Amino acid sequence: MDIYNKSMAINKNNDAQLKQLQVGLVIYQHVLATSLTLPLEMLSAGEAFARRYDKSTIKLQTQLVSQENKAITSRAGIQFLPDITLNNLRVNETYLPDIILVPSLWRNPRPVLKKHTKLIAWLKHCWQQGATLLGVGTGVCFLAESGLLDDHSATTHWHYVEQFKRDYPKVELKPDFFITQSERIYCAASLNALADIIVHIISQTYGRAAAQNVERNFSHEIRKPYEEQRYLEGAVDRHADELIAQIQFWLRTNLSSDISLAELAQQFGLSQRSFSRRFKIATGIRATEYWQQLRIETAKDLLAASNLTIQEIAYHVGYQDQGHLTRLFKQNLTLTPKDYRAMVRKKLFSQN
Repeated sequence: MDIYNKSMAINKNNDAQLKQLQVGLVIYQHVLATSLTLPLEMLSAGEAFARRYDKSTIKLQTQLVSQENKAITSRAGIQFLPDITLNNLRVNETYLPDIILVPSLWRNPRPVLKKHTKLIAWLKHCWQQGATLLGVGTGVCFLAESGLLDDHSATTHWHYVEQFKRDYPKVELKPDFFITQSERIYCAASLNALADIIVHIISQTYGRAAAQNVERNFSHEIRKPYEEQRYLEGAVDRHADELIAQIQFWLRTNLSSDISLAELAQQFGLSQRSFSRRFKIATGIRATEYWQQLRIETAKDLLAASNLTIQEIAYHVGYQDQGHLTRLFKQNLTLTPKDYRAMVRKKLFSQN
């Protein structure tokens, strides 16, 4: 699903201006500052990288949104001033960003929720008008209060899971997942999960190269592909095809095997054509692509956490020569395995 969508907003300029990605970041008392500053810095870095190569790229516009026109103090004591105040909007005036980020709060969110009925109603209105909502940690409670998550999947910070279940029994909480996606509503259980969603948004908006650049500069070693972590409501990656699920398990546990996919299909009693069709329907990607992704992720883990040579790692993940693994790394990460290992270990073990 494409995150970027056109929305009408106040202070829109004429049609000749550059296309914009308007991101509204909600602020309220006791907000966790890092759940605001991290996505702001990552999105800005993604835009800057893309603009370096294409001056006509989508322009990022970020604004802080508050219910009341006053300074907001974060848990850390940092003050934020709103750019948009909902209470100050005139009757016929509205602000409809493309993406709205609802950050996490420190401790119990219920007292803050009670004071922000207008903000909650605004979130629901924006979603109905086509906006994408992104809730982080206990900030997901704002989305639950709006009713938008009723009968839909969500996740939240692990510390608040039991209370969330009691407060919002209609929400299909998925506490084992750090990321959930339901139509245009994304939930992140932690700051790391938020970073993964932001990388995903950057990739969709500014391209894969920009996303990889941001990924390398914001703790690359702990990132995993967004698609591999999320619970996507109604998606085929949590599918009901038990035979394909068995094949996926076999692939995950036999990375070093030199068996062909045609032979694997035969081993499970399927024709190659039926296997290819069912695998794509169940998972959303081709079997060759799935197996390659598994091998690359395993190689990344081994480069970061083991002293195996690159040739030994290539063998371990099913490639007979180091050159094949190097080509795949350059293609997918724009780095060689040697460079990836050096970068990750520098970040992991640096004393600075």
